[in-house]
Amino acid sequence: MGLKRSVSLASGLRYQGGGPMLVFILHRISGLGIVVLVALHILASFLTQQFGSDAGMFINSIYEHWIFQIFIIFLALIHVINGLRIVIMDLWPALLEHQREATWVEWFIFLPIFGLAVIVLIQNGLSG
Repeated sequence: MGLKRSVSLASGLRYQGGGPMLVFILHRISGLGIVVLVALHILASFLTQQFGSDAGMFINSIYEHWIFQIFIIFLALIHVINGLRIVIMDLWPALLEHQREATWVEWFIFLPIFGLAVIVLIQNGLSG
């Protein structure tokens, strides 16, 4: 007798996984976002260097905007800090029972660093 694995969309959206599930989803989204950003950066460099294209310059001007830099820092920082938590959990399996607390520690590390980075980027972006 097999397990019933069909899950409806409504029951999937009601899932109450909490913090560990949120960082799981953010880790996957941030990894995909970083891959897309690197691919766009390579494309912009290629278009600019090989063809002198304005499209490459346009993509670079988007990268240089302070709002976009906040987004990039969010993706990179959440991916790095969560990756470190995963590595620590893999190296010391006894800590797996404290995964929820480790997720809180991850957020306590992430928020001040990201907040400071956002303040600096906003100050530099608004000053010129």
